[in-house]
Amino acid sequence: MRLNTLAFTVGLAVMSASAYSAVTLDGRSLTQEQAWAAANGEEVVIAPEAMKHLTDSYNLVMTAARQGVEIYGLTVGVGLNKDHHLFDAKGELTDVAKKASIDFNRNILRSHSVGYGPALDPKIVRLSMVIRLNTLLTGRAGVQPRVAELYRTFLNEGITPVVPSRGSIGDADITLASHVGATMMGEWKVTVNGKVISSADALKAKGITPLVPQGKDGLGILSTNSVGVAMLMNAMQTMRQAVKVTPTVFGLTLEGLNGNVAPFLAQTVNSHPLLGLQEAAKNFREELKGSYLWTFDKTRNLQDPLSFRTTVYTYSEALRALTELDALVNIQINSSDDNPGVILNASKEDYDSTQVAQYFVDAEGLKGAIIPSANFEPLPIAISAERAAIALAHVAHNCVQRTIRLDEDRFSGLPRYLTAESNKNGHNFGATEDSMVSIYAENVDLANPVSMDGSPVEGNIEDTASNLPRIAERLKRSADNIIDLYSMELLHSTQAIDLRRAQQDNVKLSPKTEALYKAYRAKVPFVDKDRIFSGDLEEGISILKNWR
Repeated sequence: MRLNTLAFTVGLAVMSASAYSAVTLDGRSLTQEQAWAAANGEEVVIAPEAMKHLTDSYNLVMTAARQGVEIYGLTVGVGLNKDHHLFDAKGELTDVAKKASIDFNRNILRSHSVGYGPALDPKIVRLSMVIRLNTLLTGRAGVQPRVAELYRTFLNEGITPVVPSRGSIGDADITLASHVGATMMGEWKVTVNGKVISSADALKAKGITPLVPQGKDGLGILSTNSVGVAMLMNAMQTMRQAVKVTPTVFGLTLEGLNGNVAPFLAQTVNSHPLLGLQEAAKNFREELKGSYLWTFDKTRNLQDPLSFRTTVYTYSEALRALTELDALVNIQINSSDDNPGVILNASKEDYDSTQVAQYFVDAEGLKGAIIPSANFEPLPIAISAERAAIALAHVAHNCVQRTIRLDEDRFSGLPRYLTAESNKNGHNFGATEDSMVSIYAENVDLANPVSMDGSPVEGNIEDTASNLPRIAERLKRSADNIIDLYSMELLHSTQAIDLRRAQQDNVKLSPKTEALYKAYRAKVPFVDKDRIFSGDLEEGISILKNWR
């Protein structure tokens, strides 16, 4: 059964739910667009070759267990308890060994389900499940095929685990993703058709047999960064929209100022060929094509305030941050963050080492290795996301300063606070600057890095953390704030354009800025006297969030 979805937006494109007949996962070629499509209700299919790979990987793990190989999370415990031998599985797995494995897996999923706080949006939970299913299909987790089948079934049947939003320190979202495993066992809660019900009732209603976890199933379900990555992808969507509308918002403000296009001419930025700067400048030139700003005006300033002249740089850095995040996320959702990593047909890499040799298995027609790793570490992604938040703080700074400069008659040549003739005794836009500065201050706080904040846990063996989910939340708030600030900037820039048109007869906007101007004016009229502006700001936010 597919969830009803009319449309969804991913990346730079608007894509309808009919764009795919199904999303086929193979562990190596998932795009962010496809991940969002599945999260929004498109059917999920597992590629047969990927399922075979996963099955072979599981068989390799169980073969190694039968040979008595020490396997983290299977034959020995996890965290500080890695020195606890769970069972002696030499030879055939006995009923006692199987029961020990099942008990261990159930207990690890239960004991790690300690997330708390508001539940994540079901859309983000589904996105995390799509990501985890795809990374399971790399075969590196070593889970039984039933686990992958349940991810697919949950997604296609619209069964979404209730996953709390808080409690993960980021080096695998063990306290959050564990709730997915709990629901697969028929425990905890799920959302079906918008209602929260018990997992047991949902599975019974759908005729789904609960998971009996064993082997590496528990660790494979909970030891993943898929929740934090899903939260980050959600933040990236908002940031992408904020960055997308930047040239248009800036263009309107520059036209309101009667500003100078010189800082983003091709030859100007080619003199300082920093990465991404040429693309950013080109976008500004394209956005303002046809504007009156390209016609000489002797009253125009030779150089505008820095907040105008350097916006090409702040915009460029936001673009570059998104590009880097996209590249890292694309790798993350198509690779393994499992520990230990199960590698079919692994190469010994010319190591003449008994230390390395212990990880290799060659029996029952299967070859490979089960190697301890630190692949659960998402620090490169976390740091990149923090860099994106820093870039957005600079975007916010320029936005606030541009808007305040518009209010100052000595820079704009327009009435102070952009006050209409009919409102000479009014206050007009003076107080809006307070709101903008308060939001900017929040973005400065959100730009402070938190990836190094943490304390050792699990008996001091887990002594680093990335805080990726927290970083993702902060980036989302930062990106939302940019949209809010741009709405306030629109309130000012459209007013400036109307006042300038009253002064000059040659104020022609570019077709792209004119389109946004008209859409805004259809909802927010010229300010001819003081009024409550809160509703105007909400209108602007709505327009910008949906601007294509």
